[in-house]
Amino acid sequence: MADLQKLIDFVTKTNWLILFFGGIIGLVLTPMKFALGIILGGLIVAINFHLLKRTLKTMIQPEVVLERGRSVVGNVLVKYYIRFAVTAGIICLLISKHIVHPVGLLAGLSVVVASIFVATALEISRLLFKEAV
Repeated sequence: MADLQKLIDFVTKTNWLILFFGGIIGLVLTPMKFALGIILGGLIVAINFHLLKRTLKTMIQPEVVLERGRSVVGNVLVKYYIRFAVTAGIICLLISKHIVHPVGLLAGLSVVVASIFVATALEISRLLFKEAV
């Protein structure tokens, strides 16, 4: 369980690092709407990931599960779908009002995917080098 927590913490930190550097690169190299799309998309998914992590951490504790039983899953799903609807509304608003460039927003929304890819690559390399030694 400690390894899983370290992996989740790594992904969380990497989200913010990729968002920071992606935002800086976007501001320097791309038009403002595109850069704003990168930054806002990254913020949306990084905050969503953080909230999901917090929800799961609080809801999947032995005391909570024993007290609430099956309703824990229902509570987690309700919070997930509310976050999903709010996120969809924000994304629709950003695109429909032409506040951001859609491709920049898509790049920003890929921050968590990139973080998980980096974490996976590092874990695979650790396993391969551990096996080789």
